[in-house]
Amino acid sequence: MNFQLLDRAKARINSVPVLVNMCSLRVKQLNQGLRPLVKPEPGEETIDTVLREIAEGKLVSQIDFEMLERRGLGPHHA
Repeated sequence: MNFQLLDRAKARINSVPVLVNMCSLRVKQLNQGLRPLVKPEPGEETIDTVLREIAEGKLVSQIDFEMLERRGLGPHHA
């Protein structure tokens, strides 16, 4: 894993659990044949391609705040 890419991705997604889940899901998608959103570098590991997608803003996370509220996890339940 390229730690510079990890740092760049963490700068965009400041929640480590969200970043881990994004990476896990996206690696599975790429391994199943979905096309990457960036051109993979020669010999690059799939996780590094995913981190570059995130670092370059090609892959983003959406948070469903209504769902969090329904589960009692929203900001009004702190």
